[in-house]
Amino acid sequence: MGRLCTAGLRVSLIATLWLPFCAAAQQVPPAAEPPQTTIQLERPNGAAQGPTTITLQDAIARARKLDAQYLAAVGDAKNAHEDATQARNAMLPQVTATSQFLNTQGNGKTFNGRYVTNDGVHVYRAWGVFHQDLSPGVYLATGLHRAQAAEALAKAKAEISQRGLTVTVTKNFYALAAAQRKYASAQDSLTQARHFLQITQGQEAGGLAAHSDVLKAQIQAEQQQQAFEEAGLAMEDARLSLAVLLSPVLDENFTLADDLDTAPSLPTFSEMQRLAAQENPDIRVAMATLREADVDVAAAKGAFLPSFNIETDYGIEANHFALRSVIAAEPAVGPVPNLGYFLTASVTIPVWDWGTLRSKLKQSQTNREQARAALTQAQRLNLANLYSAYNEATVARAAVASSRQTADQASESSRLTELRYQAGESTALEVVDAQNVLTQARAAYNDAQLRYRVALANLQTFTGTF
Repeated sequence: MGRLCTAGLRVSLIATLWLPFCAAAQQVPPAAEPPQTTIQLERPNGAAQGPTTITLQDAIARARKLDAQYLAAVGDAKNAHEDATQARNAMLPQVTATSQFLNTQGNGKTFNGRYVTNDGVHVYRAWGVFHQDLSPGVYLATGLHRAQAAEALAKAKAEISQRGLTVTVTKNFYALAAAQRKYASAQDSLTQARHFLQITQGQEAGGLAAHSDVLKAQIQAEQQQQAFEEAGLAMEDARLSLAVLLSPVLDENFTLADDLDTAPSLPTFSEMQRLAAQENPDIRVAMATLREADVDVAAAKGAFLPSFNIETDYGIEANHFALRSVIAAEPAVGPVPNLGYFLTASVTIPVWDWGTLRSKLKQSQTNREQARAALTQAQRLNLANLYSAYNEATVARAAVASSRQTADQASESSRLTELRYQAGESTALEVVDAQNVLTQARAAYNDAQLRYRVALANLQTFTGTF
């Protein structure tokens, strides 16, 4: 009986001491949540209608209409085509027509004019002129061949500019897509951090967690809030960078057709080599340059050859504008025909020029050797760059698969760690670490997807579209 009284006294004493503590714990105000205000960024005014959905191909097509460097390269190619047309036409005979009236002061005694070149006071000319220049540049067609080589060179440079623009647009397009995903991930991480803050506050109110857990959760929420705002800034910067390429008025009123998850597969390297051998514009530039150098050598050799010139004039040159008339100097002869022709043919042979032509030939031969060396070097560099680009794409593709698995594992780890914390089996630090690892894993996955897309675009600069 005495023992029972003693035990009851102990229980009563413990209850007396513990209940006020629990009541005080329940009255502890929860820690204040971090401010949830969102920074308002300045953005260009959008159009009144709804946003337009843009695919990567749409973005590339828009950029080709606006990019000044690409349009300049295309313009150079068009001008080079016109130069080739003009060079071809210059080899053909030229036909012109001319009409003249020569009024000469008379000498006062005869019908002749005072100028000996004119046989009358009034002279009329109406000629059709056929002219053919047979210089070495014409009968060797060096001018035409060089213009055609320059056209091929300009087209290859335009192709290089086009592929470079495609890489730029692809990079900016998928940079925006990745930034949007990072923004969504940052928003999700912020939601998780705030949820965990509420859990720690409830645990502290129930006496199951220390106040340090609340502070740790609050710091995590504040950091996630800042990361969320930085993600919004990065997304807006990426949108502006893409809008510069797509819109002449910097219109941001568009949405992306996000296809990061459906990236094309990587062909085999042998297929890449085959495409690069056929579609590499850098090699075509070097080959066109060598072709120009060959034509220059041929033109320098042709300068030692003779030049021919033929000109035929058909029409009238008479004192009267008629098919038949009386010659002013000999009126007694009577009317004679005025319509007729005369032919002029000449040949020019280079004899002595103090070695200038031979010096030009040596210069052209030196330039050809340089162009030949540049071609072989371009072939080696492009093959090395093809290996490098293909290896980069291979590693980037593997990184996508690995980072996707890591992100899934990090998501499950964060969920389980939070459940363990609610069950009292883990610490707040472990929860925060799991959330940070999840944020980093998601960002790494988005970066890997962007890296693979850019790697494919860089690879297509050597091979063309595949």
